[in-house]
Amino acid sequence: MSITKGPANQLDDEIRSVVAETPANVAPCDGPVLGEKKPSSFGGDEDPDVVYDDLNLKKKQTYSGWTLIWLAYQSTGVIYGDIGTSPLYVYSSTFTSQPSYDDLLGALSIIIWSLTIMVTIKYICIVLSADDDGEGGTFALYSLLARYAHIIQRDPNATGTVKMERHLTGDLAPPAKTLRSFIEEFSLARVMLKIAGVLGVSMVMADGVLTPAQSVLGAIQGIRVAQPDLSTATIIGVSCTILVLLFAFQPFGTAKIATGFAPVVMIWLLFNLCAGIYNLTRYDYTVLKAFSPYFAGSYLARKGEAGWRSLGGLLLAFTGVEALFADLGAFSKRAIQISWFCFVYPCLLLAYIGQAAYIAHDATGQAYTNPFFNTVPPGSFYFSLVIAILAAIVASQAMITSSFQLLSQIMAMSYFPHVKVVHTSKIFHGQVYMPLANWLLMIGTVVVTAVYNNTTSLGNAYGVCVITVTFLTTCMVSLVAMLVWRINFMIVIFFFLVFAAFDGAYLSSALTKVPKGAWLTLAIAVVLSCIFILWRFGKESQWSAEAEDRLQPSECILTDSTESLKLTSVYGGAGISRVNGVGIFFDKIGDKIPVVFTQFVRKFSACPKITIFFHMRPLPIPSVPETERYIITRTTIPSCYRFIIRHGYTEHIVTPNLGQLIVEHLVLYITRDREALREDGSASSKEHTPEVRREIDVLEKAYATQVVYIMGKEQMKIKDGTNIVRRMLLTVFLWFREYSRTKMADMNIPIDQMVEMGFVKGI
Repeated sequence: MSITKGPANQLDDEIRSVVAETPANVAPCDGPVLGEKKPSSFGGDEDPDVVYDDLNLKKKQTYSGWTLIWLAYQSTGVIYGDIGTSPLYVYSSTFTSQPSYDDLLGALSIIIWSLTIMVTIKYICIVLSADDDGEGGTFALYSLLARYAHIIQRDPNATGTVKMERHLTGDLAPPAKTLRSFIEEFSLARVMLKIAGVLGVSMVMADGVLTPAQSVLGAIQGIRVAQPDLSTATIIGVSCTILVLLFAFQPFGTAKIATGFAPVVMIWLLFNLCAGIYNLTRYDYTVLKAFSPYFAGSYLARKGEAGWRSLGGLLLAFTGVEALFADLGAFSKRAIQISWFCFVYPCLLLAYIGQAAYIAHDATGQAYTNPFFNTVPPGSFYFSLVIAILAAIVASQAMITSSFQLLSQIMAMSYFPHVKVVHTSKIFHGQVYMPLANWLLMIGTVVVTAVYNNTTSLGNAYGVCVITVTFLTTCMVSLVAMLVWRINFMIVIFFFLVFAAFDGAYLSSALTKVPKGAWLTLAIAVVLSCIFILWRFGKESQWSAEAEDRLQPSECILTDSTESLKLTSVYGGAGISRVNGVGIFFDKIGDKIPVVFTQFVRKFSACPKITIFFHMRPLPIPSVPETERYIITRTTIPSCYRFIIRHGYTEHIVTPNLGQLIVEHLVLYITRDREALREDGSASSKEHTPEVRREIDVLEKAYATQVVYIMGKEQMKIKDGTNIVRRMLLTVFLWFREYSRTKMADMNIPIDQMVEMGFVKGI
């Protein structure tokens, strides 16, 4: 088959693009979008604006109409499972004996104002706005700050890993200007910010191990209310089975899981709403006085140390709020706000108010010990038991989803090795699933369930990570408010002091749980943080070493008038022979000369007759239109081209016929007039000059001879003279690097056409 066939043969069926239709009610991504610029696949140098837009393409999506309502419905099934099941145990975790009416009012007042200030005002109204391109969590806050201040070391191998939006110094108020200068100039401040961002992620993921075990174990233990003789072994066995099934559902994707779980959470919350209204109207409506913050202050003042310690139980009313922010990328700010204000918030308020109304008039003095089951309306016990068990199982999903979202963020910022990421939706781009993380989480939760075997011991480990993350969030959002939003310093200080006062009170109380079991999640968080920071340290060292090999063509190869090639004097000045065939060198950067090519010509003093520097540029969208996918440019080396493929996350680029696709587009590039590009992406033929025919002939002969894919196999060794501490850290990094998944693992290249070029780099 001739490679010069017409456009009908440009693409083989197996590698034809995947086209995702965007619904009419999904607004385009904010910022630069693909349709704004059309990089020609037949043109000269790559448009710098295209490079900039590609590297900083907005992932954030906005929704409207029924799509927004549907997303709000989905969010109910994922992010509110944890905070939504808190009515099961808040009062029992707060009191050790029947509370007095005043104490009950005080506790209820604290719950009401915590849900209002900590969740509604702080998170729903303020923190959700501090997203980094649609992503949430403490690491997203760190990433956002990194775009407005010079606080991170960037990868020198990439032309724009971080889109800087740093405000001009003159545009900042004096306090903000001083603050930015401080964190940019003092390394300790930058290190503390990095630790805060990483520690926040680690603590949420540590809770991701604990929460499924706690919620599922608690749900199955709830069966003892109806069957007291249920054995511990049976509870553990059933709990572990449910956990395995829960994690086995994760490959179906966030959208499908959320759609299935949402009815459970909604029925659960509606039942709590109805039970609360029933108890409020039947028993004691005077508990509505708890809406006055006076009763919260009076309770803490009257109870003293005992009241302060009880905050460790009351904070369980908003556990899960950190997952709410971390799951932002899977949904959207508006969807979460709609579901919270219109449904979840009123349901939770009335649930706690109704329970307090019942407990206030409980003659047995035992209602507080099991505040949900003891306060349900008559005749609804068995229904409440079933829906409570289902809701408690579903509650785990919030932490599982947030773990996937956070891990994808830290991978993008090179704090963790590359692992397989599966985008589970073509419509909602931020919804991801990670097989390795999923199965590791499953193993962790099953082990924790089997070892601890009851919720009492697990409950002691609960809450510390949550409130620590909320405090870190308060600090980092305050920085965002000054450096990004440029809000007046006095306003920021006011809100910081209010939120920090709540965080500090809860945190100090929660820390008393550390000796009783909270050390477990803290230990997991510390281990994860060390892994993340160690990997980043190793990557920064690797970047510095690799930067030395980034060369322009003229720095490595010289060309004379006869197009003969030779190495520059720096590399020995030897002549370079041409080997017939097409050599496709994989280039992970996309500019200058790939390291693998430099190593090839230095070692063999030869290069293929047709040389192609092949670079894949992934974009955070499902697919790239055919007319915008390919960018081809010439280099200063004769018969050498740079071929860039821009692709979305649903498209498989590397296939056995990749060489044919590349050569066919090279033919179009050589033979077509790029100014003749029409709306449909085709091009009109141009009269072939002798030069064009000669170039086509060389390309066709080379392709007929052979196509070879050349990849680099870099081995890193620690340089002599490295101090012992750095040597130990780099040794661990290199061990992780050796056994971690590489990006080449996803490729499908014929093994008999592949060559690996090994080389050693000192680090």
